Amino acid sequence: MKSIWIDKIEKNRPSFEALDGDKKTDVLIVGGGIAGVLCAYMLRRAGVDCLLVEKGRICEQITQNTTAKITLQHGLIYDKMIKRYGLEKSRLYLEAQKMAIDEYSRLCKTISCDYEIKDSYVYSLSNREKIEKEAEALNRLGCEADFVENIPIPVPSKGAVRVLKQAQFHPLKFLLEISRDLPIYESTKVTELKPRVAVTNKGNISYSKMIVATHFPFLNKHGGYYLKMHQHRSYVIALKNAQKIDGMYVDENDKGLSFRNYQDVLLLGGAGHRTGKQGGCWQALEGFAGKHYPKASIIAKWATQDCITLDSIPYIGQYSKSTPNLFVTTGFNKWGMTSSMVSAMLLSDLVMGKENEFASVFSPSRSIMHPALFSNLGQSLIGLLTPTAPRCPHLGCALKYNREEHSWDCPCHGSRFDENGMVLDNPATDDSTSI
Repeated sequence: MKSIWIDKIEKNRPSFEALDGDKKTDVLIVGGGIAGVLCAYMLRRAGVDCLLVEKGRICEQITQNTTAKITLQHGLIYDKMIKRYGLEKSRLYLEAQKMAIDEYSRLCKTISCDYEIKDSYVYSLSNREKIEKEAEALNRLGCEADFVENIPIPVPSKGAVRVLKQAQFHPLKFLLEISRDLPIYESTKVTELKPRVAVTNKGNISYSKMIVATHFPFLNKHGGYYLKMHQHRSYVIALKNAQKIDGMYVDENDKGLSFRNYQDVLLLGGAGHRTGKQGGCWQALEGFAGKHYPKASIIAKWATQDCITLDSIPYIGQYSKSTPNLFVTTGFNKWGMTSSMVSAMLLSDLVMGKENEFASVFSPSRSIMHPALFSNLGQSLIGLLTPTAPRCPHLGCALKYNREEHSWDCPCHGSRFDENGMVLDNPATDDSTSI
């Protein structure tokens, strides 16, 4: 179940040596996905001494399974954000996304990564008013957006909000090119943290500051991320001889469908569910494709996992109030492309001691008093009290068997394990010995 991005770059994919002995650096980055690589790129460009460690190969986990839409439209969030946080904070969030898009545009001029300017659409199957309010909210924030009555995809929508001149690209072609000259160590797993020292399976790394870019943060002692996030699983199939659409489309409902083309292939995504729960999986996508694209053939299919925050804003900044030299980037809410670039720009400033106007918007220490907190608490309590085995080594929740993917999944915090107990997705860092 490899994504279409892997097939296109496997022969030219760079590899990096494992750490060999002890090292010292000013900034240690843990995690080699898009966020970690972009942080290393930005810091290196600013002349900061840094290095990145990845337990496997860079970009082989969540990053390789993205649909790679570069857009400021993150579902229908701006109308809600204005009501919750006001115009100024919402405007700052929007401006951060615009800066990220502009940076991709600048970098992709010199990188062959199939970068294309595309319009972005968020549609609703049931609620026209939601769409109209979102278009109005975007325009209030200074982003030109319009309501579109009809969209060229086979769903009975009530309309869509459109933003022009967004983008899509081949994420791995882009990332593997900018990573070639970065100080990266693959096959290097952090096993323990001591004061200013990261113990790995290949040696110790002394550091002044550290960025945790491991998708779901692995340190439970600080920050309370196991309360502030849950994980959501979604699916993609790549269809040959299907519809050619001009743009990127996504349902405002997190269980809905997304559409984009890559060259002559249609990427149909969706059928999502909370990790550890039941969902439509690939069968739902295959059923939709069979009905609407009967002549199409499936050439690839894959799944991905996203960290969902309490208020749909990522956590980017100081890991917790009590850890001034520890930073984090997580909780991208399915929008990892712009969120990762925002992370790199924001964190590179913070680790260099510079002020950044967006820091308060993404602060991991902002209030956790949101309805989703109580849902997360409830799921954790159920998982902990369920008496069945096997258990997740992260915090001890009962695992659920995922028949479609032949894995054991944690409904509390989203860790996943194969049928032999080997860890597939964090926050768990160790294998499950109870499987």
